[in-house]
Amino acid sequence: MRKTASILIWMIVAVCVLTLITLPINLQTQLIVSVTVVVIMGLIKLFKGEGKWRLVALAFGSSIILRYVFWRTTSTLPPINQPENFIPGFLVYLAEMYSVMMGALSLFVVAMPLPPRPSRAATNNRFPHVDVFVPTYNEDAGLLGNTLAAAKAMDYPADKVTVWLLDDGSTLQKRNANNILDAQAANLRHVQLQELCAQLDVRYMTRDRNEHAKAGNLNNGMKHSTGELLAVFDADHAPARDFLQETVGYFDDDPRLFLCQTPHFFLNPDPIERNLQTFDHMPSENEMFYGIIQRGLDKWNASFFCGSAAVLRRKALEETKGFSGVSITEDCETAIELHSRGWNSIYVDKPLIAGLQPATFASFIGQRSRWAQGMMQILRFRFPLFKRGLSLPQRLCYMSSTLFWLFPFPRTMFLFAPLFYLFFNLEIFTSSGGEFLAYSLAYMVVNMMMQNYLYGSFRWPWISELYEYVQTVHLLPAVISVILNPRKPTFKVTAKDESIAVARLSEISRPFFVIFGVLLVAFGMAIYRLYAEPYKADVTLVVAGWTLLNLIMAGCALGVVSERGERSSSRRVRVNRRCEFGFEDRWYPASIEDVSVHGARLHVFSKTFDPIGVDSRATIRFTPYSGAEEAALEVTVRNTQPSGEITAIGCLYNPQSALDHRLIADLIFANSDQWTQFQLSRRRNPGLIRGTIWFLSVAAYQTSRGLVYFSRSITHKGQKPLQPAKAGIQ
Repeated sequence: MRKTASILIWMIVAVCVLTLITLPINLQTQLIVSVTVVVIMGLIKLFKGEGKWRLVALAFGSSIILRYVFWRTTSTLPPINQPENFIPGFLVYLAEMYSVMMGALSLFVVAMPLPPRPSRAATNNRFPHVDVFVPTYNEDAGLLGNTLAAAKAMDYPADKVTVWLLDDGSTLQKRNANNILDAQAANLRHVQLQELCAQLDVRYMTRDRNEHAKAGNLNNGMKHSTGELLAVFDADHAPARDFLQETVGYFDDDPRLFLCQTPHFFLNPDPIERNLQTFDHMPSENEMFYGIIQRGLDKWNASFFCGSAAVLRRKALEETKGFSGVSITEDCETAIELHSRGWNSIYVDKPLIAGLQPATFASFIGQRSRWAQGMMQILRFRFPLFKRGLSLPQRLCYMSSTLFWLFPFPRTMFLFAPLFYLFFNLEIFTSSGGEFLAYSLAYMVVNMMMQNYLYGSFRWPWISELYEYVQTVHLLPAVISVILNPRKPTFKVTAKDESIAVARLSEISRPFFVIFGVLLVAFGMAIYRLYAEPYKADVTLVVAGWTLLNLIMAGCALGVVSERGERSSSRRVRVNRRCEFGFEDRWYPASIEDVSVHGARLHVFSKTFDPIGVDSRATIRFTPYSGAEEAALEVTVRNTQPSGEITAIGCLYNPQSALDHRLIADLIFANSDQWTQFQLSRRRNPGLIRGTIWFLSVAAYQTSRGLVYFSRSITHKGQKPLQPAKAGIQ
């Protein structure tokens, strides 16, 4: 009876909403309604309305969007008997409907996400055996040493953890390769990593052939291990001491739990953050996914495996014969299969690992191309909407996650649509200036307000649009290729721990300058047509505004592809840790100010300390987080800067043994609280107005910086690469 009443209520609501959406009203009334809704949403935001008030604001916004969809569908499409107008006009319409659909799916996922789960570190009563898998392909031994040492240092009974290095870079296939140099490199790596694992008390494993990429590597590890749970870390993802304490306990709460996923926190900025210099004060791009979307998915039991920083139940994986390998995104594919079999997942919103992102724009695009192609393969081979066994909410959640990667198509249409009118005089959008103000502009403003409601402190205004634009240029052909041939893509490992020694334009930057030039000409054409055709001024003004918006985005992208030179080869993490600095048998009180995977910066406090020379050997002595006795780490001094009673010293690590790797891992990775604090320091919502002003200022500066890099690249063509520039260009 209650179910019938509920269905009846929803039907009545649906009829009322449909009536309101299709109600014929004049243009003036529509404009008043639009302004009223914007004011109401703004007031709710101003007074920080949460809970039901948040839903009320989103409902008001949805009404304006649906009114726009109805108007757009019934009143703006060109006549079908004018194919030169109708075809491009209909393509733009489809792009808009895709955006509306993705907005609706996003609302379903994140309108009311689950709050972060409380800590489980002090509530564990049982300690099941955990096999820790670190799959590797071509990563440096030093990077692997830090990750393995951090994994060995996790706060968990030592006899209940086995750490495995799964080496796919030294397979028998590679060691016997026809190319002698490749074979020698693989054999050298094989010996080197075996020695490293022996020093760290880690199990080393490789296999005969590189089959099914990462999924095959993990499945090979499963065959040779027996732990009840599996923890997976990418080679550059080092766990904090409390990783297992915060995750393992959930598996006792639910015998059908197959996954406990945690966020991916990164020590270094991605290329966009680095080139725009936003890493220290603006939330990273991935925080929208890990900070909001995964919690929204978790509400519907649809949080999925992200390839690393997760714990999985062996029993569940054995049901599907291990990790799925049909697509090149084995993580999400595995989760879909297990969810469809009735297994559950949870998401723990606390950064418990620290990893590295691609440093160059080309590597960033390569990584995103793999993600996009893998999700398209899942859409093709596992089509979530009709996947048997998934609940309706899970189907919608997975459709949202996979369909998102079709964004290059609508982004391309939005980029070039104004050109149809400006260069070819095509009318692909039938409306007046007044109708645009009442419907289109209101739709755009409300859409941005809703995004700010959903992602405000996790994603600033216009940043999503920038990320999508800079990816679209190169992802579009990648997505088209996998749609045409879904079995073509192969797994490619993302480069780790790169650095850019000199400032330069990215090797894949040329299309961005071409597009910027075309848009600049188009904007000039719009200005010309305003004077030449004053009777079309209202339409031309709309198209000119659209072109200007595209031009601003394209200009900002010029700064994204202008790679800044870096003095440091790795990102430094701020810490505040007491230690002692030893030099020539004398010890001085000191503090460690920041650390990286290669070195540290210290402050030595002493009136009698004499600055020491570059390349001098010294020692840092400190107490590990494990509570073990004070230990010493040998370093090489790279620079000193005396200032009164304090001397700042920059130094490099000199790891010689397993203990050294453990100490380096303790300095960088042991304390997860420092990562949480860093994330929280960046999470603030500038609001739509301030956020837009900020973005416009960034875009203006980055446009000029990109043009300077471009002019210098022409000037220096055939000469040595650009050196890092001074003020204003670095």
